[in-house]
Amino acid sequence: MSLKSSNKVETNVWELEISIDGEKFEAAVNQAYLKQRKNIAVHGFRKGKAPRSFIEKMYGEGVFYEDALEILYPDAVEEAVKEAGLELVDTPFDLEVPEMGKDGVTLKLKVTVKPEAKLGEYKGLKVSKKAVKVSADEVKAELNRMLEQNARMVTVEDRAVQNGDITVIDFEGFTDGKPFEGGKAEGYELTIGSNQFIPGFEEQIIGHKTGEAFDVNVKFPEDYHEELAGKDAVFKIQLHEIKVKELPELDDEFVKDVSEKDTVDELKKSIKADLEKSKKDAADNEVNNALLDMVVAGVEVEIPQAMIDKQIDNEVNEFAYRLQAQGLELKTYLQYTGMNMEKFREGFKERAEKQVKLDLAIEQIVAAEKIEASDEDVDAEYQKLADAYQMDAEAIKKSIPAEHLKSEIVSRKAVDLIVANAVITEEKPAAKKTAAKKAPVKKEDKAAGEKKPAAKKPTAKKAAEKTPKAADAEKKEAADAE
Repeated sequence: MSLKSSNKVETNVWELEISIDGEKFEAAVNQAYLKQRKNIAVHGFRKGKAPRSFIEKMYGEGVFYEDALEILYPDAVEEAVKEAGLELVDTPFDLEVPEMGKDGVTLKLKVTVKPEAKLGEYKGLKVSKKAVKVSADEVKAELNRMLEQNARMVTVEDRAVQNGDITVIDFEGFTDGKPFEGGKAEGYELTIGSNQFIPGFEEQIIGHKTGEAFDVNVKFPEDYHEELAGKDAVFKIQLHEIKVKELPELDDEFVKDVSEKDTVDELKKSIKADLEKSKKDAADNEVNNALLDMVVAGVEVEIPQAMIDKQIDNEVNEFAYRLQAQGLELKTYLQYTGMNMEKFREGFKERAEKQVKLDLAIEQIVAAEKIEASDEDVDAEYQKLADAYQMDAEAIKKSIPAEHLKSEIVSRKAVDLIVANAVITEEKPAAKKTAAKKAPVKKEDKAAGEKKPAAKKPTAKKAAEKTPKAADAEKKEAADAE
C-alpha cells in the first residue's frame, strides 16, 4: 500500500490517492473468501466447502472484492495519512474507487485535518488582579452558617405557622377537579418563605395550626409545564407539624465540638485565613482565565465543524455524568427543561469553539517553547493521582497512559509560562470608611425655630475629580458591605 498523491483542495481538507498492489489485494480477497464461504451454498458441495473458483464462477469474479476492500481500508488510510504527515480530526469522506481488480486497487478520498492556527501574543499580556480582603461580616456569615448547620429542630405546638417556620405537610393538587401527576406528597418538609412552590402557595399556610386541614388556591405561571401553564389549582393540605431551628450558643464548647480549635477567637482567625486563601485562589483563577481569553482572542484560525462537534460531545457527556451522579438522567433533565437535544447542544457551541481555539494555541506554545514533560514530572503526577484517590501508583499507571499525562503536564506548563510572563497589576484593597464626627453644636445655633442654610453641594467638576481607582475602591467596599 502506498500514497500516490496528497493535495489540499480547500481549507482544512485534503484529497488523498492511495494505491494497493495486486498481491496484497489478492491476499485480502482470499481472506474474505475464507470468512464468507460458510454462508455460501454451491450445488454439489457441502455448505462452506465450495472452492473459491466455483463461487467466483457462479457469482462473478468480484464477489469478494468489497469485503476484501473493507479488510484493507483502515490500514491503507492510516499508512497514507502518516506518509502525508497529516493529523485527521474526522473520518474520511467522499470515497471513490476508480480501479479495483487483480492488479490491485486505487482509492480516492477526502480527509479533514487539524487546522493551521496563527498564534497571537502570549507573552507580556497585561491584566489586573483583584485585591484580597476579608471583612468581619464575612467571618460572621461563616460562623452563622456553622451555627445553622448544627441547629436542632424544635417542634412548636402553641402557635400558628409563621414565615421562616419548617412545616410538615401532606398535599394533593387538583385542576378542574382532577388530581394531576406530580402534585401529591406526604410528610413533606416545607420551609415557609423558601419559595420552593409556585407563588402564593407558602403564604396561605401562614396562620394555620398543627392538625388543621385546609385548601390552598393558586394559579400556575404561564411559563410552567405545558399541561399546567396558566391553570387554576386547588391543593388539599394537612398540616402535621410546625418546627423551628434552635441555634447553638457560640462559645468555646461549641467551637471544640465542630472544629479542631479551642476558642471562638481561634476559630475566627482560622475562618479568616481560609476565606483569604479561597479569595486568593479565586483571584488567581480569574487572572489565569483573563490571560487565556486574551490568548484565544489573538488566535486566527478556521476551525472545522467536526472539531467543534467533538468538543460539544465532550461537554454534553460531562454534563450527563454530573447529572447521573445526582441520580438524574439527561433525557429526564431535557424533559423538565422543555429542551430537545439540538437546542441543548447549541448552548455549548460558543464554549466549545473557545476551548478548541485554546487547545490549538496551547499546542503551538508548547511547540514554540519546546516544553516537555520529564519522566520525573510523569511519576510525580501519578503519585499525585494516587494520593488523591487513595490508590497505589502502579494501579493508576495501568489505567492512565503516560502519554495522556504528558499531554496534560505540558499544557499546564504552557499556561504557567503565559502567567509567568504576564504583567499583573494588583489592585489595592479599598480603604475602610470611617463615619465623620459631628461638629459640636454652638449655643448660638440652638435658637428655637432658627433654620440653617442647606449645605452647599459639590459641583459636577469636583465630583469628577475622584480618580477611577477611588471609584472602583468605593464600589468594592459597597459590594463587601452587602
